[in-house]
Amino acid sequence: MRVLIVDDERPARDKLRRLLAREAGIAAIEEARDGVEALQRVASFAPDVLFLDIQMPEVSGIDVAASLPPSAPLVVFVTAYDDYAVRAFDACAVDYLLKPYDSERLQRALQRVRERLLLRTPAAPQPGAAALAGQPVRQLLVTQRGVTQIVRTEQIAWLETADNYVLLHTPSGSPLLRQTLSGLLATLGPAFIRCHRRAAVRLACVTSMAVDDKGDGELILADGMRAPLSRQHRAAIAAALRR
Repeated sequence: MRVLIVDDERPARDKLRRLLAREAGIAAIEEARDGVEALQRVASFAPDVLFLDIQMPEVSGIDVAASLPPSAPLVVFVTAYDDYAVRAFDACAVDYLLKPYDSERLQRALQRVRERLLLRTPAAPQPGAAALAGQPVRQLLVTQRGVTQIVRTEQIAWLETADNYVLLHTPSGSPLLRQTLSGLLATLGPAFIRCHRRAAVRLACVTSMAVDDKGDGELILADGMRAPLSRQHRAAIAAALRR
């Protein structure tokens, strides 16, 4: 089992690492000091489970959980405050460790994690296993000039590539996310569809299509925005809108 510890307080990370090191089946442990670093570690380290603090500066653990991609690691929330419990389980947490916890309580949490991980193995399919594999993300964390902004996917009208970034076009602005368009679409799910080699659109925003003689054109969106439409993607857009 690969574990990522996410907590802004060094003593809390040290305690959890020390207790986890005593447990069988822990293959690797890494740490992150905040929510933004946690999402970077998820991409590079590929943990099986996050032990995730809730109250952290700038980006909370709840927001980190909501920003995880499909096939995300399992989440165990770790916090000193019991008033987050309902929101934690709404975020599909496996468990909720209330500080201060002891090794026995941690072992119960690990057992729940192991049971969930068994449901994910191809050799042991279980009812509901698909649901555990992850859902499209509900929000994205965008860091620009040292400031992290939460962009909810329902606010995004369309996406546009810009070198190694993607512009997230919303009514209030177009922040840049360092990501490929293909990779981002894989995390956003079927609500978004490619309309051009360098653009994709949220289907719910499309009000009409304007097409020229060559078959190219634009998609007119509910908020007045316009997204490019290429003839190669026009049929797929039209079929999706009919559905």
